[in-house]
Amino acid sequence: MAAAQSLIEHLVELRNRLLKALLSVLAVFLCLVYFANDLYYLLAKPLLDVLPADTQMIATDLTAPFFAPFKLTLVLSFFVAIPSVLYQVWGFVAPGLYKNEKRLIVPLLLSSTLLFYLGISFAYFVVFPIAFAFFTGMAPEGVTVATDITSYLDLVLKLFFAFGVSFEIPIAIVLMCWSGMTTPQSLREKRAYVIVGVFVLGMLLTPPDIISQTLLAIPMWILFEIGVLVGGIYSRSAPTEEAVDDELG
Repeated sequence: MAAAQSLIEHLVELRNRLLKALLSVLAVFLCLVYFANDLYYLLAKPLLDVLPADTQMIATDLTAPFFAPFKLTLVLSFFVAIPSVLYQVWGFVAPGLYKNEKRLIVPLLLSSTLLFYLGISFAYFVVFPIAFAFFTGMAPEGVTVATDITSYLDLVLKLFFAFGVSFEIPIAIVLMCWSGMTTPQSLREKRAYVIVGVFVLGMLLTPPDIISQTLLAIPMWILFEIGVLVGGIYSRSAPTEEAVDDELG
């Protein structure tokens, strides 16, 4: 009976945390939805800056001018509310963690948030201007580039997620080293395979052009090296009796 009550309490706590996370996203959305068209213009600016003169984006669907900015605002609201969402995650899992685990998780949550934002910023300010200039410059003679706003939004969101998640590589490496799944030395020995792997991932996660692929693969490689360095600090070692007592205390 006690176990059943404990399970119910955990489920209730999980529900409450999820509701708070959703409410934080909704609150951001309500603040941003009025500026939905302006936000879409900012998103489209890297492409608009390289389009030929007197060329604009188009909407091939009657509902696209409404739903594309709406969808962007909803996704952006989640991005902005990530710190609040992670705080709710932390509030749910923290009671079951040891002291040393709490000391590790807090910096990881903060770092993962900053790295995710850094990945999105890198895509917007570095990758988009270069990649879009390349695409529009490769148009054959007599072909006018006129991108549909929904297709453009889908492409951009895909790149945002690809770069945001890829920039989490150091966090994943630190967690693997800390948990004992691998060691920094083992990762260094696999460096050649990692380099090939990041370029393969760059090919799979980005449009089929060498520029976007390289601009994703190189940061992933650099972040891998950073993760290996930081992972060396958190590598799991054999626990001492004092450490175990401290964890349980």
